Amino acid sequence: MDDDSRVARWEQRTEVPLAIASMVYLASYAVLVLAPGLHDVWRDLGLALLLTAWALFGVDYAVRRRLSGLRLLRFVRTHLLDTVVLVLPLLRPLRVVRLYEAVQRRHGRPKLALHARVIVYAGLSTVLLGFTGALAVFQQERGAPDATMRTFGDAVWWTCATLATVGYGDIVPVTPLGRLIAVGMMGIGLALLGAVTGTFASWLLQSFSRDDE
Repeated sequence: MDDDSRVARWEQRTEVPLAIASMVYLASYAVLVLAPGLHDVWRDLGLALLLTAWALFGVDYAVRRRLSGLRLLRFVRTHLLDTVVLVLPLLRPLRVVRLYEAVQRRHGRPKLALHARVIVYAGLSTVLLGFTGALAVFQQERGAPDATMRTFGDAVWWTCATLATVGYGDIVPVTPLGRLIAVGMMGIGLALLGAVTGTFASWLLQSFSRDDE
């Protein structure tokens, strides 16, 4: 069996467990950010779940690198997105978007057409990234001097405006890390908006082409 086949088998077997671990990570992080006054026992439990999920991500990365047969630096260069997700595990819940695909592969061809899958996946990605982005920026902005982002509701509103590339300017991050997160959210918003718009335009062109034929 070649290296690519072994990696594919590993990914197929771990897709669902890692998706669950991703949601546990996100839930634990959300509780720690939104409920800072938790009792120490619950706070320690949340930290333990968060670190355990992160450790699982690291194990998965190491196993896939070993099965690929590549040296570490070459694996990092050829799997740059996986490396970024390992370093920034808040992006890991995006694996949940692939869960539908993994389940459908076990039962044959996915039921949704390609254009519909792209739009659905982009929509789910926007929701997940928006929620994680709102959590991350709220954690940085909460309590900062001259902050305009006072509540998590403010963070959600700012995230919606940023992802939609509207940018009203009524709420803006003031901390260095908050602004760095904002730059990432702007880039993600442009990419997702472009993906959905391009896919919809392609679907329209194909539909009109079939009608003309």
